[in-house]
Amino acid sequence: MKQHIQYLGQDQHVCVVGLGYVGLTLAITLAKIGFHVTGIEKRADIVAQLKAGHAHFYEPDIDTMLQEMQAAGRLDIYQQLPDDSPSTVYIITVGTPLGDNNKPRMDFIEAATTELADKMPDGSLIVLRSTVKLGTSRHIVAPILEASGKSFHLAFCPERTTEGKALQELRYLPQIVSGYNFESLVRASELFQFITPIVIKVSELEVAEMVKMVDNTQRDLYFAYANEVASLCDAAGIPAGEVINAGNFHYPRNNMPSPGLVGGPCLSKDSYLLMESMAPFNVYPKITMAARHINEEQPAVCARFIKNRADEMGIDPTTISILGLAFKGAPETDDLRGTTATFLIDELRLCFPNAALQGYDAVVSAADIEAFGLKPVQTIEQAFNSSRIVVIHNNHQSFRSLPLGYLSRQMQTPSIIYDFWNLFDHEKLDLADHVLYASLGNHCATEQAKRMREAMAVHQATTPTRQSA
Repeated sequence: MKQHIQYLGQDQHVCVVGLGYVGLTLAITLAKIGFHVTGIEKRADIVAQLKAGHAHFYEPDIDTMLQEMQAAGRLDIYQQLPDDSPSTVYIITVGTPLGDNNKPRMDFIEAATTELADKMPDGSLIVLRSTVKLGTSRHIVAPILEASGKSFHLAFCPERTTEGKALQELRYLPQIVSGYNFESLVRASELFQFITPIVIKVSELEVAEMVKMVDNTQRDLYFAYANEVASLCDAAGIPAGEVINAGNFHYPRNNMPSPGLVGGPCLSKDSYLLMESMAPFNVYPKITMAARHINEEQPAVCARFIKNRADEMGIDPTTISILGLAFKGAPETDDLRGTTATFLIDELRLCFPNAALQGYDAVVSAADIEAFGLKPVQTIEQAFNSSRIVVIHNNHQSFRSLPLGYLSRQMQTPSIIYDFWNLFDHEKLDLADHVLYASLGNHCATEQAKRMREAMAVHQATTPTRQSA
């Protein structure tokens, strides 16, 4: 283990409130640098698991680092903030989920701040790191702290990492820092300069809050346009993958992503946070919300396409397999928050009410797969040989190397393989007869699909009855 930094400025004891994906990776990183870290997590089962040296989510190397920091005495984990905590910095990383009608919930922020206001010593630095709607730091957090009668500094420093790379990205991504006043800005900047080489100071708390929301909604827009291109190409009978790849190739002004499903705990939420933030100003973010709605409708659009193709091919499946339940596959994660699998499953059940659904994921546990009402599948081979419809839901690296030719020959035919991520070249696939491969943005474009429809028309005309698997 590398030697940790000896001089850490005025704040050497840090408390991280909320040990989810954001809080735990930050707590471990701070401890590895050399800070003495107190981690607070309200869920008793999670506290017990962490104390045993095991994170409650997947992140490369996190268990090893968690165990090292606890063994070194630099990371202590509690369910409640100790009365005698030596911390001078308190970093709030609790969740801000959407509630009814997609309204952001700030009650976790309020509860955490109220507890800190009661127990923090005079002169503490409070850092809000959760993604929040505009004005939360100034108009929700600050008044609670002020009501305590204690002196404090307050900063908003948004989390910017991606799951699967957080422990690495924390050490090099630029950190946005804002402060309630100049002294708060300076103190928070000093803290984060030990973590990352680039600290960007901004003028107002609201600027930093807006940066976080805008960054995530921009990515949502980016993906939504790719999905709109896919829809346009599907309507015109043009392969979207070819359009996007040709346009991007060695052309510096194009960097369009492939179409695909867009979910997760940030992108599925932050557009609504931004919309709620703008409501007091009587402004509706039209492009932002149009993009969110495009991304939200993809599961339904594609499930209906699968249903239409299945009807054309005479498929009445008793079993459908879904590959990849986590909200994304690359970098790999077991995070199910905001996963579009939820909506895809609902739509497939509407389209195929008599079919049993089963799921496979390289990282997500069998128990979590069962929580979707799916039967867990242990192997890829089992997913294919027991199904007439297989849907590749996320872009896990292992799916890119699937031997689709071999797997298609294990399926009962006719059958469909639907790929949300265009992981394979339609023209190079050598699939079994009467197995259709289709992907988002390539619904109607390929010769393979045309040949399949023609072959199935002949097959149906010459086959009086059909057994459904």
